[in-house]
Formats: sequence, C-alpha cells, structure tokens
Amino acid sequence: MSETLHDLRRPLGSTGLMVSPLGLGTVKLGRDQGVKYPNGFRIPDDAQARQLIGLAQDLGINLIDTAPAYGISEQRLGPLLQGQRNQWVIVSKVGEEFIDGQSHFDFSPEHTRRSVERSLKRLQTDRIDLVLVHSDGRDVDILRNSGVYETLAELKREGKILGYGLSGKTVEGGLLALDQGDCAMVTYNLNEQAERPVLDYAASRTKGILIKKALASGHACLKPGEDPVRASFELLFAHPGVSAAIVGTINPQHLSDNVHIAAAVLSQQQ
Repeated sequence: MSETLHDLRRPLGSTGLMVSPLGLGTVKLGRDQGVKYPNGFRIPDDAQARQLIGLAQDLGINLIDTAPAYGISEQRLGPLLQGQRNQWVIVSKVGEEFIDGQSHFDFSPEHTRRSVERSLKRLQTDRIDLVLVHSDGRDVDILRNSGVYETLAELKREGKILGYGLSGKTVEGGLLALDQGDCAMVTYNLNEQAERPVLDYAASRTKGILIKKALASGHACLKPGEDPVRASFELLFAHPGVSAAIVGTINPQHLSDNVHIAAAVLSQQQ
C-alpha cells in the first residue's frame, strides 16, 4: 500500500497534465484577513513555507493552488518554487482582487490579460498550467457576457497558460465551464453535494475537476469513531470525475496525515 502520492498521479481531464490527487492550497501563505476558517492563524515565514512545500513534494504532491485574491501568495511562491518549476502543476486564478480587506471583481478581457501577465511575473515563470475564473457567484453571466473565457482561450493559444476553467458556485456554471473549457473547481464534501452533476458531466467528457472545501466535514453526520478525513476522501475519490482535491493547510502534521489517509483510500479503491 502506498504511503505517499508519487505513484497515484492522475490525468487532469484532457489537458495532458498529470496531478497528485491532493493539491496544496496556499491562501494561508498570503492572506489572513476575511478568510472563513474556524481558528485564527499566523502566516508562515519563508523558512516555514519552504519546509511545508518541501514536505508536500516529499509526500508526492505536485499540484499547488494560488490566486491574486490570496494576498501575497503568488509573490511568495515565485521565489519559493525557484529551480523547481517543472516539478509543479501551478493553478492560479483571475477575476477577484483582494484590496484593503475587501474583494473586488473584474472579469473584463483587459483585466484578465493584465492579471495573467502579472501572475506570470509574480510566479517567476513563463507559463501557468491552469487558470480558473474566480467567480463571485454569477457563474453563467460571467462566462457568457464578460469576455473572460475568450481571453483565456487566447492566452492558451499563446502558450502563456496550458488550460483554463472556472472556480464557480453553481451547477449551471460548472457545466458551461466544462463545455467550453478544460476544468471546473467545485465544492463537494460530506455536507455539500449539490454540484455532483458537474462531476458526472466531467467524467463523461474527460474534463478536469478540482475539489475545493473537500474537508468542510460534517462531523455531526458521521458515526461515532468515524474519521472525517477518511470519510471525506472515500466520498471524493469514489467519483470517477474527480482529478484532485485542493487542501489548504500550513500544519505539516495535518499535511502528512491527509496524504497518508488519501493514499490508503486510493490504494483500497484501485
């Protein structure tokens, strides 16, 4: 049975990218305001962040998720990933900016292009593997009317990004995002399964699915003694549409535990 994720990589839809079934979310590397976590936390310093990224790599994680809305996350990842670019699949986003403690949204073609160019500079790279539209909830309207998807398609043709999709909040948005793009990031966990049709659609059309809020675990709905992390991963990885779950932790022990549990679940399901 595998203890790490090195041998458990899977395709991200038909992008040609192979990703570890768990990805490292990095909001906590760059932002500690306006985040919906039960407990406060301190943003790790560079030494701690480097150690966390090194541990993720040792555990077989090759997928890392960031966004302009995550404060200084992108700026920090650029130097931290220096010399390791080809070992990582980097996901970033467009559309949401976090300024002075407030989120602002702009899905225009001009902002989309400027945002991707800025992310390339911050991340110190010549390409971003996957760029997702950071939706404010108006998924279908954004995809149909803002020009953001058309601009991302141009950036893909230019080789600046390798794939694109939507981090959305609705089934209709997820389906439209997959129909016209490469990937959708959806909420799917023990408590919330309303977006399951998006997973089904992705599985039938070889599109990529990244799961957010994978561990927003409904502990109350579990039997006594049942492990919420294991139950969460059993739910996620049982679905053939799921490429990977993004889990944002800055606790090395939690990261190791999550990987070992995911590896055990995936080995059992094979």
